[in-house]
Amino acid sequence: MQQMRHADTHTHKAYLTGFILALILTAIPFGLVWTGALSASATLIIIVIAAVIQVLVHMYYFLHLNFVSTPKENLLALAFAALLIFIMVGGSIWIMFDLHNRMMG
Repeated sequence: MQQMRHADTHTHKAYLTGFILALILTAIPFGLVWTGALSASATLIIIVIAAVIQVLVHMYYFLHLNFVSTPKENLLALAFAALLIFIMVGGSIWIMFDLHNRMMG
């Protein structure tokens, strides 16, 4: 019984830590864009860095992916995540450029 309580506490603590890190990594880019404190290129670099770190935080704290479990499962999960990110980001950029060309062209 003591082990279950310890495991539950550890899991809740890990989820809470991941949630707080995700909030911070979301608030930083929003704050930079809102205040305009940095140049556009510096803000974009920080947004990309925060996004990559947030993906890693989600994989570690919420999906519980680490390099201790089987490498095949980790590789498959990482490949699937990379494919989804490529589709979402690539599709969004494609749509924005297409809309820009239609409105300005």
